Amino acid sequence: MTSPVPYVIIHHSYEPDVCLNRSQCEKYVRGIQNFHMDTRGWDDIGYNFLVGGNGDVFEGRGWDVVGAQAGPDWNSRSIGICFIGNFTDKLPPKEAIAAGKALIPLGVEKKKVVTNYTLYGHRQVRPTECPGNDFFKLVTQWDHWKPRNYTTE
Repeated sequence: MTSPVPYVIIHHSYEPDVCLNRSQCEKYVRGIQNFHMDTRGWDDIGYNFLVGGNGDVFEGRGWDVVGAQAGPDWNSRSIGICFIGNFTDKLPPKEAIAAGKALIPLGVEKKKVVTNYTLYGHRQVRPTECPGNDFFKLVTQWDHWKPRNYTTE
C-alpha cells in the first residue's frame, strides 16, 4: 500500500452483533477472519482495523497492507475501519465510537493517512447498506466526511 492514503472508509460487521468485552470481541474478530479467509478465499481479514463495543481496537491488515474492504477501486487508496456489530437501527457504544474516531488522527500522525483525508461510509463506495442506517447518519457528522453516491466518480 502506498502511504499516506487519501480515504478512510467506515464499516459495520453486521454479523456478529456488538461485543462488549475483550474475550467476546477477540472471538468475533477471529470469526470474521475465518469467514473472510475460508468462505471468501481472501489472504486475511479484509479490514485494516476493527473496533469492539468496549472500545478495544484490533489490528486486521494494519496500516501498511492493502485491505479487502471497499472494492478494487478503493482498497489500495483507503484504510477500512470496521465497528463490530449491526448498526442498522442503533449506534455503536460510545466507547467504540471514541476509539474508532481516535484511530484516524493516529493514522494521520503516523503519516499513513493524509491530513486532508476524506471519510466515507462503505455505502458511498459500494452498493451496500453498510455501515447501517443509524450509524451512517452519525458518520456524516464526523470531521472530513463528504457526500458521495457510490455510482459517481
